[in-house]
Amino acid sequence: MTRVTADIAVSVDGFSAGPHQSEENPLGESAQSALHSWMFDHADDHREELDAILEGRAYVMGRNMFGPIRGEWTGDWRGWWGPEPPYHGPVFVLTHHPRESVEMDGGTTFHFVTDGPEAALERARDAAGDGIVSIAGGADTLNQFLARGLIDELRLHIAPVTLGLNGRTDVVRLFDGVPPLALDPVRVRSTPHVTHVTYRLT
Repeated sequence: MTRVTADIAVSVDGFSAGPHQSEENPLGESAQSALHSWMFDHADDHREELDAILEGRAYVMGRNMFGPIRGEWTGDWRGWWGPEPPYHGPVFVLTHHPRESVEMDGGTTFHFVTDGPEAALERARDAAGDGIVSIAGGADTLNQFLARGLIDELRLHIAPVTLGLNGRTDVVRLFDGVPPLALDPVRVRSTPHVTHVTYRLT
């Protein structure tokens, strides 16, 4: 049976992005360097974890992770990653607004799913066959899958910072609105830049 994994980088206080996401600030204000320096500035020290993030045969992500556009689709936005995104497979983007699939170089095709997380996961499972389906984020999307019990393995990449966003209504914190979960820790690895924790959901 297809295994469903999820990876997300978070602050110690549980945020994966800051407010005011834009093309200039993909993760919102103050979040990009704070949460992802381990990924971009110290990649060699975290090669195993980075490889695992991209081991999926199919992916699901939220619209906010795909881009900063809200409401109806406008222009020809094709994602943050340039002409050859790192996924090299089908990516199912959750959205309320229909759009034709976008085929990119290197094997990535973005498909836009308007009928909810379960439908996106079903399509991703069909595409992945016996491979892994990866839930790529962000926090709101991940919370929807966690609340529905649809994730087998959760990998948190915890940056040693807090973002101090408690109480704001324009950002989403991981586990907000998620019922109690039984998490079985199966792996922990720490460097000065991040702590990687893998949980199996039971």
